[in-house]
This record gives sequence, structure tokens and C-alpha cells, in this order.
Amino acid sequence: MEIILIVIVVAAVALLVLRSKKNSAAAAETALADAKADARQSIERLGGQVYNLIGTDTPSKQALADASERNIAAGSQIDQATTPEQARLAKQTALEGLYYIRAARLAMGMDPGPEVQGIDGQQQAGRVTEERKVDFEGRVIAASPDPSDRTPNYYPGGRVAGRPVPAGWYSEPWWRPALVAGAWGMGSMFLFSAMFSGMAGVPAETAAGGETGADGSDGGSGDDLGGDTEYGAMDDGGGGMFDGGGDFGGGGDFGGF
Repeated sequence: MEIILIVIVVAAVALLVLRSKKNSAAAAETALADAKADARQSIERLGGQVYNLIGTDTPSKQALADASERNIAAGSQIDQATTPEQARLAKQTALEGLYYIRAARLAMGMDPGPEVQGIDGQQQAGRVTEERKVDFEGRVIAASPDPSDRTPNYYPGGRVAGRPVPAGWYSEPWWRPALVAGAWGMGSMFLFSAMFSGMAGVPAETAAGGETGADGSDGGSGDDLGGDTEYGAMDDGGGGMFDGGGDFGGGGDFGGF
């Protein structure tokens, strides 16, 4: 009888373990499906905008090119997603693209359309609220809250190689080297300070270069989405590599966008 009782107990425990594993697997599958469905809503919204808009000037054309790159990347990411977090990152990529769509529409004098959900790191990054020019490494880098032929490169805000970069329009994608290399150069502290110090829309920490190591380089390694997810070696043509991020405040107007 004791042997039979032991066998029954072992069998019961095994059954409970098996049920628990099945329930966990089912829950994980449901979570992934829900995350993918949520991401696809943003991806489909982005795709519709990308194919229905044509830029009329340099800023709008560049912003739409960046939006198109995000659309391609988001589609690839969601197809390869095997976890809810990967699906979330695909959604973040699509949201970035939607911010570029808003930027393009505003550059063309159009209504920006529905607000866009906030993206990781955008509030810490802040936004450009005034015109600035900085002499940096032999060239002049300009920042503006508004698009122009002088500042045709939009950035929706977020973190690049661990540092927050404010949303705004720039004369060049000066964040690109850090995005490609995964770390900022020694002169970057001066650039942040000169470009953003005392600017109303930029937090003091951002103006100081954000979190940095003792050597003045990036204090972290790699990017965080919204700041920035790694999209591979795709070049967005003007905003540099996929620079990620989102706009300050999640869909207000830039500078206020």
C-alpha cells in the first residue's frame, strides 16, 4: 500500500507540474500575441502615412525618408519577434516613425494629425526651444525648434549611446557617430553644454551630457529604445543611423512637437 500511495503522490505532482507548464506556456503565447497585435496597430498606421505623403521641401522629404526607414525596420522586427519585449521594441520603432510623420506634416504646413504615444527616454531628453549655433570641430552646428533649409534634420528626442538628445531640428545629424560607435567622443561634453545649456526645454542633466563616465565618454553601453534600439546597420540618409527616441511630451508640438 505504501508503494501504491507513493506512486499516486508522484503522479499527482507530475500532473500538477505539467499543468503549470502548459498554463505558463499558454500565458506566454497570449502575451506575445497581444503585444504583436498592439505593435501592428502602430506599424499599420505608420505604413499608411508613409505611402500617402510626398515631401515638398528638404525637411519634409528627409523626415519622410526617416519615417520610411522606421516602417521597414518595424515590419522586420515584428516578423522576428518571439517575446513580448521584442514586440514592444517593434512598436517603439513604429512610434518613432510616426513622430517623423508629424514632423514632415508640420514642415509642409499641414495639420500634424493625431497625437502619438510617448516613447522611451523622451521626457528626459527634452526639446529644442530656441535657435542655437555652435562651432564644433571646425564646423557650425545649428539647432532650431522649427524646420528650415538650414536645419532640415529632425530628431524626435531620446537617448543615443546612453545620452539624452533633445527633440528638434538640426543642421546635421551630429549624433550619428555616437550611434554608430556606441559611445560619445571626448569633445561631446562641450557640444552638449554649448548647444543646450540654459535652454528652457532641456533639463539641466541633458545639457550637461546626461550620464557619462569619468573619461567623458558614454556611461553606458549600447542604446535603449526610444532611445535607441539597435536596428542594424541601416542608414536613414539624414538622421544618421536609426536614431530612435520619441518627442518630448509624447505628441505635443515639437519645440513643442
